[in-house]
Amino acid sequence: MVIMMEKEATESQIEHVIEFLDERGFSVHRSTGVEHIVLGVIGDVSKLDIRDLKVLPGVADAYRISVPYKMASRQFQHEKTIIKVGDVEIGGDEVVVIAGPCSVEYKDQVMIIAEHVAHAGVKILRGGAFKPRTSPYSFQGLGEEGLKILREAADKFGLLVITEVMDKDQIGMVSEYADIIQVGARNMQNFSFIRALGKAEKPVFLKRGIAATIEEWLMSAEYILSGGNKNVMLCERGIRTFETYTRNTLDLSAIPVVKKLSHLPIFADPSHGTGIRNKVIPMARAAIAAGADGIMVEVHHDPEHALSDGAQSLYPDQFAELMDQIRVIAEVIGRKIADKRDSE
Repeated sequence: MVIMMEKEATESQIEHVIEFLDERGFSVHRSTGVEHIVLGVIGDVSKLDIRDLKVLPGVADAYRISVPYKMASRQFQHEKTIIKVGDVEIGGDEVVVIAGPCSVEYKDQVMIIAEHVAHAGVKILRGGAFKPRTSPYSFQGLGEEGLKILREAADKFGLLVITEVMDKDQIGMVSEYADIIQVGARNMQNFSFIRALGKAEKPVFLKRGIAATIEEWLMSAEYILSGGNKNVMLCERGIRTFETYTRNTLDLSAIPVVKKLSHLPIFADPSHGTGIRNKVIPMARAAIAAGADGIMVEVHHDPEHALSDGAQSLYPDQFAELMDQIRVIAEVIGRKIADKRDSE
């Protein structure tokens, strides 16, 4: 249920409404919009008489949300969510690019790639310290040593860090090094894990599961939002279909659909979405044109010897070309992408 407060509602009137609901066992989430203060009522509202709310002083309107993902819905919050991480704004006018290697392999590897992507205009460095792999015999990541390498490289080149957390026991350790916590596709519906992320102090980057509907994806975001963490961003990374030519089918239609249904920022990952290097650039361009708030791209200076996903990783010069191209696209649709940085 959503309660819209009048523009002239006083703080005491707002607190009275919150106390009214609290006494009846409901949780209340307050959202301050451009024109209204919105109170989201969480709990079994079927027994709540909406007329009792509409007559409270300061209440402009009250209505039930028709979709199951309450807090992630545009019905709950019409204005888009803008997440501030350091000096980076996610969900605003700027299209944010996340780039880096699939996995942290060794220090020099990350340093080389971080320098390339930072110079190209990237603000967030990606890299897996813990790697969920289909085969138990594949490279599983360097663990905490990988986190230290990511942090050192990011600090040297003025970048933020995003990396994947595999389970709730890792949240505390990863939060010491990373600025953004990534939830991989395999964990999108690991509900005890994502519920714990509702208490995390870092923003969460939630990837879509390989067979998840958009509603299921938004319901996973709801777990995090309802736990108190409002800084959630979504990432379309491809779904499994009957097509086998590409690794996954990148569902670019999900971008405008999510934009209509939810206020949360949405990214696209064309690297995992296609799994083929020469398909990454065109799909990244298409994602920006479709309205994505950002893209996540894998880059490697020596992909032939990469320990994971070398076939979908761009060479640094290819990535620089991509950045030049998407700057043009962003400008056409009224957005922008960070300029290249001066070489140090």
